[in-house]
Amino acid sequence: MRRWRGRFQHTDRARPVEGPSPPDDSTVHLVLDLALRVGEAQMAGGAGVADVTATILAVTTAYGLPNTEVDVIYTSITVSCHRGTETAPVTTMRVVRGRSVDYTRLAAVEDLIRRITSGGVTAGDASAEIERISRADHPYPRWVATAAWAGMAAAVAFLVGGGPSLAATAAVVTALIDRVGRVLNRRGLPFFFQQVVGGALATSVAVAMYATDLLPAARPSLLIATGIVVLLSGLSLVGTVQDAITGYHVTAAGRTVEITLLTAGLIAGITLTLRAGVQFGVRTSIADPLPPLISEVPTQFAAGAATSACFALAGYAPVRALPMAALAGAVGTTGYRLLVLVGTNTITSAVAAATAVGFLGKVVSRRLRTPPLLVATAGMVPLLPGWTTYRGLYQFTAEGDPAGLSTLVLAAGTALALASGVVLGEHLGRPVRTGLGRLAARSRR
Repeated sequence: MRRWRGRFQHTDRARPVEGPSPPDDSTVHLVLDLALRVGEAQMAGGAGVADVTATILAVTTAYGLPNTEVDVIYTSITVSCHRGTETAPVTTMRVVRGRSVDYTRLAAVEDLIRRITSGGVTAGDASAEIERISRADHPYPRWVATAAWAGMAAAVAFLVGGGPSLAATAAVVTALIDRVGRVLNRRGLPFFFQQVVGGALATSVAVAMYATDLLPAARPSLLIATGIVVLLSGLSLVGTVQDAITGYHVTAAGRTVEITLLTAGLIAGITLTLRAGVQFGVRTSIADPLPPLISEVPTQFAAGAATSACFALAGYAPVRALPMAALAGAVGTTGYRLLVLVGTNTITSAVAAATAVGFLGKVVSRRLRTPPLLVATAGMVPLLPGWTTYRGLYQFTAEGDPAGLSTLVLAAGTALALASGVVLGEHLGRPVRTGLGRLAARSRR
């Protein structure tokens, strides 16, 4: 036993375990801070945890920190650099406090990431660049975003079968909701109550116009459905489903709670207003379900394109990205409507159309220097189940029909199918995008 211990100790001394040799402390801290800022910008823009984690690892590896661990949850990012057995690891954390969608900022961050991974910028210059990007103002004035939301509402009105009068009314109501929401946000009102106010405004205007016969040619349900689509479009459905599918369940749970709470606020605003209308003797008519294809295919194509382009503009997307967003909306809307027209069920049609949108966005986004998230989200927006959501709510509130529960489940299933289809399309498009990138690199040589 004594002889065995001696050998063990001698062998242990002869072969000590050595760790990596990272850069000096100042460089380590600089790179970790840079990686955290880049990840924070992506999280604030709605990117999935898998993409944020891959980006942080790519940044740290590019600057000589290959042994890092990343932990991302919905509200914070933690990065730890392992420096061997003789030097203590360096661990740092950053809290993601603000979430403001700005696709121009997100595009600038992704362009910086490409330059970092290709070795075209030093860590100091990259740190200064991400600081400039984070502090930059929106590329457009705030009234441009309000006008874009109004234009989106007008386009959605055509999608649900409305005419010019309904489109104009929806645009005015949406602009009012956006400005009121802006004021409430400045006063620090939680987003839940902002959704309540938005839903109540859209519904109260529709009920009032129905009661006073100011909009006789259109059903008030269509106006409310338009408002629902606009208010639902800002929720991060794609990122939530992507986190759940890729195994980041903690963040997926946090995002799910947020989406559920904001949707509940919207539902509460609509429900309270509908019930108030019934109490005052104003009972709107839900009418029959919408036909599978409301209008001609060219109209659907144009309305879908306009909806997505306006959504991208409202999210401060670069001008070069607007045509791509419009194409994604047109492809998704037309594909969905045609599938429903030939007898395909709603869920399958939503998955197929969203998959095509996700695939398209993943393949062409790099060449056009457009974030894939922008293309995927913009293409999915025209397909959000605004009418189905309103129908379920009306069945519950005005008619007291338990069938409203199944209608709301259908609406939730459609939204989940859209987000899942987008994630599947991006997964299918990843190898194609990589192959096209290699071919382009070979052709440049």
